[in-house]
Amino acid sequence: MTTQTATAAPAATTCSPRARVTKSLLGYGPLAGAVFVGSILVQGLTRRGFSIPHDDASLLANGPLGWIQVVTFLVAGAMTIAAAVGARRATPSRWAPRLIGLYGAGLMAAGVFRADPADGFGPGAPAGQATHISWHGDGHLLAASVGFVAIIAACFVVARYLSRAGHRGLAIYSRVTGVAFLAAFAGVTTGSSSPGIVLPFYAAVTAIFAWLAIVSVHLYRRTTN
Repeated sequence: MTTQTATAAPAATTCSPRARVTKSLLGYGPLAGAVFVGSILVQGLTRRGFSIPHDDASLLANGPLGWIQVVTFLVAGAMTIAAAVGARRATPSRWAPRLIGLYGAGLMAAGVFRADPADGFGPGAPAGQATHISWHGDGHLLAASVGFVAIIAACFVVARYLSRAGHRGLAIYSRVTGVAFLAAFAGVTTGSSSPGIVLPFYAAVTAIFAWLAIVSVHLYRRTTN
């Protein structure tokens, strides 16, 4: 009698089709920030008459090359919404994905409704703030405000989810990011073009997209089925 010893092969780790879709959607989280921040940085350094320390990035939507910033808003917003859909599939949280998605929608709407020329940048721009706000300028301000409030709230909702899941370090990071963005947002609502207001807001926007990337990667790594 021959005794055969069966050696079990290690099971291959594979993702289900649902998990693959979820991971693909979450992959847009890091891309959204790369597109948005990278585009603004390149434009800010190359567009004649634009000053990063003094001018809001929304002003880049004006002028012959304004379409670049419009596309930036639309693409980054769509990617943010895709990441929000991925987060909805990867977590039991309902409000966090909705708020992140609302931020993405706000970005897209901010591209559709162009900001008015101001601070000497854009055709017919006054030396300071625009004295007359157009209908599309009002739409831009409303879209941006709704989106900013949504992403601030998302930071705290995600922090609660992470804390309950035992990821306290990431939870604290989410709260700190939300507070920092809230402070920077409060600064720009004054309408000041001081570098002490404008530059911290650029930093806060970068921090928000970095937060979105980190949360997306966190959920990506934990998506298995």
